[in-house]
Amino acid sequence: MHIKTIVPGSRVITLEHKQIKLPNGYMVRMDVIKHIGAALIVPFLDQDKVILLRQYRPVIKKYLYELPAGTAEKGEILLACARRELTEETGFAGGKFTLVGNIYPVPGYSTEKIMIYKAEKLELVKYHSEQDEVITVQAVSRASVRKMFKKGQMTDAKTICAFAMCGWL
Repeated sequence: MHIKTIVPGSRVITLEHKQIKLPNGYMVRMDVIKHIGAALIVPFLDQDKVILLRQYRPVIKKYLYELPAGTAEKGEILLACARRELTEETGFAGGKFTLVGNIYPVPGYSTEKIMIYKAEKLELVKYHSEQDEVITVQAVSRASVRKMFKKGQMTDAKTICAFAMCGWL
């Protein structure tokens, strides 16, 4: 059985109800969220300083410390998404982007894959923050990132993974 549900108004996800045969032969019914893909950026101001966001997340009604990230537009390549999101969320444009790796944040029920990029040689550009995002931009040192993590102040999984991939945790 395979039922595909288009989530009304969603440009990001499709919900599918399907039966999947596991490698051991067992058939399992699953709800799968098909996701278009996303990019996360670790924006380096210098070797010891990055840009970190304090962003309000209405779904959990909390502010989280996060690195800039976002979902790709339909047909957009993820590097272009990374460049766009960096500017939209921080007001900086990156001169040099390097792919660090990728993660699957919730593989138990979603196909979402996040590509993680390191951005260097940043330049401040003119930008206008989006009204549907409540973000404070700040520069933080490597020591501050580690301290925030150890104190439990950094709980965003994609941000933690990206810092670990860059050797900051």
